[in-house]
Order: sequence, then C-alpha cells, then structure tokens
Amino acid sequence: MNFKLLLNLFKGLFLCALFFFGGCLQTTAQEVIPTYSDYLTDNLYLLHPSMAGASNYNKIRLTARQQWFDVEDAPSLQTLNVHGRVWDKIGLGVIAFNDENGNFSTRGFYGTFAYHLLMSRSEFDLNQLSFGISGGLIQHSLDQSNFREFDPLVSGNNQSDYYANMDVGMSYYYHEFYAHATVKNILNVRRDLFFSDAVPSNQRKYLFSAGYLFTKNNSDWGYEPSVMLQLRDATKEASVDVNFKVYKELENGSLWGGASFRRSFEGAEYTLDGEKVENQKLQYLTPFLGYDYKRFVFAYTYSYQMNSLVLSNSGFHQITLGYNFGKNRERWECECPAIN
Repeated sequence: MNFKLLLNLFKGLFLCALFFFGGCLQTTAQEVIPTYSDYLTDNLYLLHPSMAGASNYNKIRLTARQQWFDVEDAPSLQTLNVHGRVWDKIGLGVIAFNDENGNFSTRGFYGTFAYHLLMSRSEFDLNQLSFGISGGLIQHSLDQSNFREFDPLVSGNNQSDYYANMDVGMSYYYHEFYAHATVKNILNVRRDLFFSDAVPSNQRKYLFSAGYLFTKNNSDWGYEPSVMLQLRDATKEASVDVNFKVYKELENGSLWGGASFRRSFEGAEYTLDGEKVENQKLQYLTPFLGYDYKRFVFAYTYSYQMNSLVLSNSGFHQITLGYNFGKNRERWECECPAIN
C-alpha cells in the first residue's frame, strides 16, 4: 500500500471518528488515566494507543498503584490491559481501569485500533511506523454519603456522570531508536459533576517521548536513556521525564531497572506564614526494578517526592504483573525489548 495513501486514510478515519463522537455524545469529564511511569515497565500501550499489537507477542498487563500508605483514602489506581496483533498489520487492544481518590472515583474502559506499517525491505530489519486510535467510555462518581456538614445542595447519595473521550498516537521504531507522539483526551468535555465552571472543558494533553538502546556485541548488558515531555493544552503546563534504564540478559529472561526524574516547568505558589509567598515545582524521583522470566513480567516502581512541602513522605508504590502470550513472530535482528 502507498505510504501517502495510508496516511490520508488514517487521517480520514480519525476525522470521521472525531466528528461522530464529538457531535453525537454529551460529554462530561476530567483527565482519565493519569500519566505515571508505566512506560518504563514494559507497559507502553497504557500511554500510547499506537503500541497496541506492536510487539512480537500479545501482552497482558496488570498494575496496582497506591499513594501514601499512611494517609486515609489516599489516591489509588488499578489498570488491566490486553493487546495483540491481528492479521499482519492490525493491532487491537482494550484497557480497563479504576482510579479512586477519597470520595471521588473514575472507572471505565478503552478499545484501541492500531495499524503497523513495515517500511524496511527485510522482515528482520526493524523500521516500523505505527498509528493508533482509542475510544473510551468513562464513569465519574462522587460518594456524598460520608459528607458530615449539612449542605442543602448535597444529596448524600452517590452521584455519577458518564462520558466518552478519545486518544490518538503514532510510534516509530528504527533498530534501537524509538519515538512516540500521543494526544490524550482529544474531545472538549464538560464536567458537570461538581457544578463548576472553574474546570476547563479542554483536558487535552500531548505526550512526546524518544529513546535509544545502546548495546555492545556479545554483551549481556544494554543501556537505554530516554526522555518524555508532557504538555497540557488548556493551561500550558509542562513537565519532563529524564530516564535511564539498564538491562541484563539472563539464562531464562532478563533483569532490568533504572530511575526516572520528573520535573515541571511551572510552579505552584504557597505560603506557610500568610506573608511570604513561595513557588514550588513538582519534582520526584522514580526508581524501578523488573524481571522478565520466560513469558512472565514482574516490576516494582517507587516514586519519591522531592519537594519541601508534601502531604506525606511515604511516596507512591506500584506493582506491575504481565504475561506475553500467543505465537511469536520472527524476532527482529536488533536489541529492542519493547518490540522483540
């Protein structure tokens, strides 16, 4: 198929889907699945729809994240996703998630379609461009049964809103180099649950990431530096992740780990004494460790907040479990763990 024709086809499908969902659905929302460090623990599909079915194996990934064990009703997030290749160039995937923060919760699911275009002449020479689009149905809930102070506007019941949103993305792999570009929450939405105009209807967020895996011939070690940039469309807030990951090949799999440093470009103003106003930028360090044993994946992630003013010093903990299944295709002649 002609490459230019394929791009036009994808663009047309995207615009049609955007018109359909944007014109036919009454939407109310906020950001759906928060962007953490899952992409560093072999869970790229959770961030980038273009990675559905991009690997030589079909994949199942389960995550459980808990913030601040010493804080009651602290935020927690659970996700489950399955994706794989169907036919030669098409990838399909589904994501289910549950995000809770005190009396507020968000849950829902996404379905994904991806198309993978091999641009190399050899089936063993990795040069792949991938496109993906996801559509989701999400529920926001506010449990008012625990509200203690009387308010005539508070019903005391569990109030819920339903809405839809979409993500689109593109990924490129060339040997050990890779790059991703994704737009999250592309639909403008209204958030009626709190009856407030302070929350912008535009929750669109842009993700850009790139990295390279360095290896030596006949070596069991690999080194992968990478970066990711996040940009919110409405508020122009931005943050950057600087990452370094190390791989060690073992007899029945591989051991890998590393660290990620995230910092925002903008800061939040605060005061402790009511007089002096200070500015604090989000920043935290995330070490992670994982093990691939045959087709099983185990990973642990810990995020430590490096700000002077925090709610708790206990940090954020996350466990990732995974399984690679299905008949694997021919492996590429490169060191590219996300694909091979």
